[in-house]
Amino acid sequence: RTFGRNQIHISQIEGFVENHRPLVEVPPPEMDEHDHTIAAFVAERIPDGACLQTGIGAIPNAIMSALGSHRDLGVHTELISDGLVDLVEAGIVNGVRKMHNRTKVVGTFCLGTQRLYDFVHENAAIELWSARYVNDPRLLSRERNFVSINATLSVDFLGQCASETLAGRYYSSSGGQVDFARGAMYSEGGQGFIVLHSTAGDGSISRIVPQFGTGEVVTNSKNTVDKVVTEYGVAELRSRTVRERTTALIAVAHPMHREQLTAEAHRLGYL
Repeated sequence: RTFGRNQIHISQIEGFVENHRPLVEVPPPEMDEHDHTIAAFVAERIPDGACLQTGIGAIPNAIMSALGSHRDLGVHTELISDGLVDLVEAGIVNGVRKMHNRTKVVGTFCLGTQRLYDFVHENAAIELWSARYVNDPRLLSRERNFVSINATLSVDFLGQCASETLAGRYYSSSGGQVDFARGAMYSEGGQGFIVLHSTAGDGSISRIVPQFGTGEVVTNSKNTVDKVVTEYGVAELRSRTVRERTTALIAVAHPMHREQLTAEAHRLGYL
């Protein structure tokens, strides 16, 4: 049972079935060296007092674990996961500088282990609200230093992100990625991080690509994406030209793919 505006009156229910099964547990994904490297790049750019949104996956979890020296962080996010528990218990996340729902952790749902579920149960510091409220870019833009952190599958030279399709096949939904990126873009001091490994599979496939293929869905447009982070660094894309974007993205691609990516950039007239 959680706090927040997430209740309906019993008069609105036509029927219900009692279910006493335990909630489904999803253990945190294992984090590798690349995840921790990416997390360090992001964590060092997050100021004390920032209000955070983190997506799902190993990299966002690694970022949460890298925030141990921060102070007065807030959380306004869709997903509340296990990575948050330690930060709240340590007093690192306290929400005292938030503009909305001050001192509260705000989300739309929880997904994790029993430890997380026990932590949020009847915890007045945690509030679950509807996505209509939580994901509203107009609300997010009024938070100072709002930071969105989301994973993607691939990024092209323009800075567009494909977070829903893999090799032209539907892989995942966009969730609130675009909402939070827009909120961060208009927030005073806001930052939007898109995180991904530089390669897929055995390393032979670059996740930084010249152009998306047929069937790939653009989730985040080039004008919304702010910073793209791989294990090789941070590509700053906000207000950059196509040439500058291409150069910055090739610099954070895997070294063994940079020569081919550079050749493709020249072929496309981007360099």
